[in-house]
Amino acid sequence: MGKDLLSWSSTESQTTPKRMNIFMRHLLVAEMGQDQTKQQVEKGLKLYQANQTDKALHVWIKVLEKTSDPGGKFRVLGCLITAHSEMGKYKEMLKYALAQIDTAREMEDPDYLTEGYLNLARSNEKLCDFQKTVSYCKTCLNMQGTTVSLQLNGQVCLSMGNAFLGVSVFQKALESYEKALRYAHNNDDKMLESRVCCSLGNFYIQLKDYEKALFFPCKAAELVNDYGKGWSLKYRAMSQYHMSVAYRKLDRLPDAMECCEESMKIALQHGDRPLQALCLLNFADIHRCRNDVDKALPRYESSMCIMTEIGNRLGQTQVYLGVGKCWLQQKELDKALDALQRAQELSEALGTKLCSLKVHCLSEGIYRSKESQEELREQVVKFLQCVEELELYCGMCGESIGEKNQQLQALPCSHIFHLQCLQNNGSKGCPKCRRSSMKPGFV
Repeated sequence: MGKDLLSWSSTESQTTPKRMNIFMRHLLVAEMGQDQTKQQVEKGLKLYQANQTDKALHVWIKVLEKTSDPGGKFRVLGCLITAHSEMGKYKEMLKYALAQIDTAREMEDPDYLTEGYLNLARSNEKLCDFQKTVSYCKTCLNMQGTTVSLQLNGQVCLSMGNAFLGVSVFQKALESYEKALRYAHNNDDKMLESRVCCSLGNFYIQLKDYEKALFFPCKAAELVNDYGKGWSLKYRAMSQYHMSVAYRKLDRLPDAMECCEESMKIALQHGDRPLQALCLLNFADIHRCRNDVDKALPRYESSMCIMTEIGNRLGQTQVYLGVGKCWLQQKELDKALDALQRAQELSEALGTKLCSLKVHCLSEGIYRSKESQEELREQVVKFLQCVEELELYCGMCGESIGEKNQQLQALPCSHIFHLQCLQNNGSKGCPKCRRSSMKPGFV
């Protein structure tokens, strides 16, 4: 038995170097595989940056089929997510985001998990599933990752802000945007700052402070001019689009048209379908403001085709509102009501209270013209319910916010007031916070 043990030990000692060589060979092959994956991912990126999107996608999908490296798979899925987002193929984007989070779970790495959940949040944001977006963003913020994943928190807060704005929860939207800006400043992330400024422009468009709605995308355009030499042109295109919307609201229609044309030019060059849809919607709105319904309606129709194709239901709601206003200008009240009814159905499905408010306001005017008392009363009740739910009123004067173009000011607590009311109030702090902190006494 001793001999057998001796011979076994002798054999093992002889074969160990061979086994080590086999192991090292496997390790080398794995490393070579990782290097090849990395090279192919970078090859796809160069093609993508050269606007050869189809070729880039082909390269990345081939890598995805062949690679056994989880890290490489995660990276290539990230490329596919970004590409499909910019093309407006949001369902495909979501499919790759789900595959990416599965890969991250296999790796059990908090940094990968944070990025995966962020991409899931973004996918759902694009598909206007805002409740899921908020849920995935909260998961990201609760992850205990390294400084790498902490740097993503600004992007998480931006996505969360967009989702809260989508369901008209304005205070939480503003809180999220302000957090995103703080992350951008702390990390010196000018790209993120530019994106947040565009979202803040949209925020103030909805609340009808058109001076701020113009200020923020102008700030984004400045960042692009000062720092954006190596950035994607989409940053310039988005800032120009948001400037155009603000100019239109300020009745500066030539400026609005010029900015929108520049944005559309970039969107067409890069095959950016989501931005093309937004520009077409804005072109239609500009023509409607000029009372040129014949030019507005075809552009609304073109915008709707793309919005439907990509799954932007919030955009579809805005198109129906614009079409309804066109028919109102033409005194075609039944056609206007039909468009508004479609807008309302989408608004209810999305939980977008501000769109519902606009629908009820316009419908109220139509039923008043038609002298349809029962329907008029119904719309008035629904309108007042929306106002109450949205809490869109100044906590000082009690008047509505978002009813007309007025300068607004947010306090550090993110409560919003009329600027003039705050100036008259002096430095007494936030009255809403003061009231909510007052507890009833016991007699």
